Amino acid sequence: MRYGFWLPIFGGWLRNIEDENMPPTFDYAKKVIQSAEEWGYDTTLIAELYLNDIKGIEEDSIEAWSTAAALAAVTEKIEIMTAVRPLFHNPAVTAKMAATIDHISNGRFTLNVVSGWWAEEAKQYGGDFTEHDERYDRTTEFLEILKGLWTEETFSYDGKFYKLENTKLSPKPVQRPNPVLYAGGESDKGKQVVTSLCDSYVIHGHTVDEAEAKISDMKERRRAAGCEPLQSFGMAAYVICRDTEEEAQAELERITTVKDTSGYAGFKDFTTKSQLEQQIQLQDYSVSNRGLRPNLVGTPEQIAKQILAFEEAGVDLLLLQCSPQLEELERFSKQVMPKVEELRASLTNI
Repeated sequence: MRYGFWLPIFGGWLRNIEDENMPPTFDYAKKVIQSAEEWGYDTTLIAELYLNDIKGIEEDSIEAWSTAAALAAVTEKIEIMTAVRPLFHNPAVTAKMAATIDHISNGRFTLNVVSGWWAEEAKQYGGDFTEHDERYDRTTEFLEILKGLWTEETFSYDGKFYKLENTKLSPKPVQRPNPVLYAGGESDKGKQVVTSLCDSYVIHGHTVDEAEAKISDMKERRRAAGCEPLQSFGMAAYVICRDTEEEAQAELERITTVKDTSGYAGFKDFTTKSQLEQQIQLQDYSVSNRGLRPNLVGTPEQIAKQILAFEEAGVDLLLLQCSPQLEELERFSKQVMPKVEELRASLTNI
C-alpha cells in the first residue's frame, strides 16, 4: 500500500466544522507536505477548484497549479498529483506547464484529470460547462493532445473542441512517455476515458466490496480494450484514529452533525451534474469525497485491518483526509502505518 493525502488548500475537509486549525495558506501547505515527506507519505493530491467547496464560496482557498510548482521546488521525494479540469485549460499550454513542473520536481509531477461538475463555479470563472457526455468528449481530446505533445516532435490536431497546427513542445517531460495520468469517473463515459487514455484509476471513498467490484470492472474493461494493466488503483478516505473506538465514534458524531449548510453550496451540482453510482446524503457530504464510506474509523489496529482488506480488494494507494491535518497525518504515520506492516507480517507467517 502507498499512502497519500489531499493537500489542505480549502482550510479543511469538514463542512460542519468552522475552524479546523489548518489555514488555506501556502505556508501551511508547505509545512504539511515537507513533514509528510519525512513521515513516509508517497503522494499528495492537490484539488483544483477556484471556489471553496468545503468552507463556503466566500472563504479563502489556494490555486492548485501555482501551489504545485512552488511545492515541487521545496520537496525531494513525494509525488505531486495535481488536478486539471479541461473546461478551464488550454491543452497545449497545460502540456507545457506540466512538462515544466515535471522538470522542477525531477519527474515527480502527475495529473488527476477531472471533467468537472460544478456549474456555478464555471459561470463565475468562464469555464465552458456543457452537458455531461460532452464534457467527457472534451476530456478525451484534451488528453490526446497532452500525450501527443509530450511524445511527438511536431504535433497537429483537428478536433471538435481543439485545433493545433505543427505544434512543438520542448523540453519534453522528465517522465517518459508521459507524466502519470490519474482519473476517476463513475459514468460509462468516464470509465471509457480511463480505459483508453489514462494510466491509473482513482475513486471516491467506497466500502471494501464496492471498491473490489469497481476495480475488477476497470481491469476487465482494460483487458477487453487490449490495453496494458493500469499502474495503480487509488481511493479517497477520511481517517479518524483514536486510542479507543469510543473516542473515534465520538469524533465521527461531532463532524457529521449538520448545523450550517454554507459549506454545501456545491452539493446540488455534485449530485445532479455527475452520474454517480451511489446515492449521496448530506451526512456523507459532511466530509469531502465520500471519505467516510471506507470506514477508516477506530483504533490503529482496527484501521490497519480495514486497510489490509482494501489492499486485498485491489486498492494500492490511499489518498487520506484528516483534521487537523498536520497532527493527524503524524499520528497515522506513527501508529497506523507500522500496525499495517505488523499485521501483514503476522498473516504471512500463519
